[in-house]
Amino acid sequence: MSVLVVCPGKDPENWVNELRNQHPGMNIYVYPEDHDKEEVEFALAWNHPRGLFKNYPNLKVIASMGAGVDHILSDSGLPEEVAVTKVVDDMLTQDMSDFVLSQVMNHIRGLHYYTKAQKEKKWDRFQYQRPKDTQVGIMGLGVLGNAVADKLDKNGFRVYGWSRTEKNCENVTSFHGKEQMEEFLQNCDILICLLPLTQDTENILNADLFDMLPEGAYIINVARGQHLVEHDLMEMIDSGHLSGASLDVFREEPLPEEHPFWEHEKINITPHIASLTNPKSVVPQIVENYERMMENEPLKNKVEIDKGY
Repeated sequence: MSVLVVCPGKDPENWVNELRNQHPGMNIYVYPEDHDKEEVEFALAWNHPRGLFKNYPNLKVIASMGAGVDHILSDSGLPEEVAVTKVVDDMLTQDMSDFVLSQVMNHIRGLHYYTKAQKEKKWDRFQYQRPKDTQVGIMGLGVLGNAVADKLDKNGFRVYGWSRTEKNCENVTSFHGKEQMEEFLQNCDILICLLPLTQDTENILNADLFDMLPEGAYIINVARGQHLVEHDLMEMIDSGHLSGASLDVFREEPLPEEHPFWEHEKINITPHIASLTNPKSVVPQIVENYERMMENEPLKNKVEIDKGY
């Protein structure tokens, strides 16, 4: 029985070392080194080559290295009988909520504007907005969305949430389903996307949705780049309907040098760093699932593949 680590473009060394620290004697292969495919029953993956896993006849579990699983489920060649798991980690959750709070505060205090003004040696002021006067909407009320909502509520913001199905979250005015989407959006001075990427949510941040937001609304996307219709965002900002955006995720990463987002003064870019997985923090739960697989016990953080999360 062996474990395959697949993460093209990422250094696997820390992952391999932590796996061996947590489970001495574990037989680990790192793709694309030579190995016996029939030995592999468990894979730890991030952005694996499409169609790779159909070549492993005894594969039982694919564990994502992060909270997202769209990079796995988007593979049309995924074996049907294989289970998929995701990471649920307190450190990732804390990092995400801290990051989103920082982006919200940057916006209402105009800090991006002052960074630009400093470069131009321009002494200028404008009236900032206070948390208690700011309505923030969160699309996606899973583990991360709940943590962000709690953080914003504790910092004095009025928090609204939207999810596919009904959720009851403390200190959040919640909406659900397509029929309640417009009412939700009308309450959002700032809109945060934390949705999982599925067929239903791809391209959800589009002109039709933006048009339902109040004039001057601000967009924060920390979910996936495929949620956003980029051209629609730029048109809505340039028309004045949206005041700007903070984007941490993109359709193509790294963002190409020629991409117009780089030069847009009302779009703030960060390189997918809202929350970074720490192998030392998450490997214990991955090893636990490896051991559960060997003992034919239920897996933790198993993904419902038909839902996409």
